[in-house]
Amino acid sequence: MKAVYTQKRGKKIRGVNLGGWLVLEKWMTPSLFAGIQGEDETAWCLAKGAVAEKQLQEHWQTFIQRHDFAWLAKIGINAVRIPIPYWLFGPDYPYHPSFGDTRYPYVTGGLSILDKAFDWAEELGLLIVLDLHTAPGCQNGFDNGGLKDICEWHTQQNYQDYALTVLERLAERYQHRPALQGIEVLNEPRWDIPTDILLAYTQAAYQRIRQYCTAEQVAVVFHDGFRPYHEYNPLLAANYDNLVFDIHRYQCFVQEDVDTDVHGHLIKAAQDWRLEADDIISHANCWTYVGEWSLGLNPKMLDLWQQAPQQPKASSMDAFQQALTYRAYAAAQLLSFEKYLGWFFWSYKTENMLHWSFRDCVASGWLPERFD
Repeated sequence: MKAVYTQKRGKKIRGVNLGGWLVLEKWMTPSLFAGIQGEDETAWCLAKGAVAEKQLQEHWQTFIQRHDFAWLAKIGINAVRIPIPYWLFGPDYPYHPSFGDTRYPYVTGGLSILDKAFDWAEELGLLIVLDLHTAPGCQNGFDNGGLKDICEWHTQQNYQDYALTVLERLAERYQHRPALQGIEVLNEPRWDIPTDILLAYTQAAYQRIRQYCTAEQVAVVFHDGFRPYHEYNPLLAANYDNLVFDIHRYQCFVQEDVDTDVHGHLIKAAQDWRLEADDIISHANCWTYVGEWSLGLNPKMLDLWQQAPQQPKASSMDAFQQALTYRAYAAAQLLSFEKYLGWFFWSYKTENMLHWSFRDCVASGWLPERFD
């Protein structure tokens, strides 16, 4: 029996990303990349050649299944954010020099997997945010953009135009699916892409999506591009209907965070991010998702632990102290992120990165057992 969806617009979201499924990232599924030098899906497809389709079809069919959707629904998660690639609709995408002699390197067939995800979501009452996670020429130079160390999406109009075409195709295909909560126009465009380009692209994307999806039913989501919300004032002041601002919050990548002990991480999560939430909610003039967050911290954090001078000095946290740390870090983030319209943990599962795996974090007791 299909679930009945009421009042999707402005609904409180407690969600999980389904990363590493339709867009590959080596750190999430290292077994898939065994023997391959590259870290992104472009390198994987080029290296695998003729066997790529069989292996990727097997990954799609087994990495996420109906029982995963059922478990999420059972514990009170009400939405999933699904990263999708620009090559989802097949071989008519622009050529990039990294492809070499292979005109269309990517495996087709992911569209039927996405259709199945909608079937499962609608059976179990979950919502879906479709996230355009890669773009032609790559929008950030990260492995998650499909082409590591290259960031050229903004340099060619045909790259931008094709990304808009993909968004329009998504809107047309899934406009009548009750589970569709939102379409995110581009994941994590890099900080040095001119804001004017992002503004124009987001405005064009909004219009393309709204040709098929009404504001009453589907949100248009845009990422902050690693810059303050007020840089988007021309967009925010236009009062686009059901426009959602997306921010991603981690504490493990920049050196300042690497050098921070557990107490510093907790202060940043519980205090700094709470104050940021109050500011965004008060002034950004649109709803906000924390589209990605995790319990990932740099391993150096464990060695910054010190006891009082009169006590035996510990060079690193023991298992009990680590469990306290991750439980507290999860709670501090959730207390800040609950202020927003919604959040999505990154990610549902990984092969061996426990603090980035939602299922493992719940099983370890670091995250709550229920979210309803």
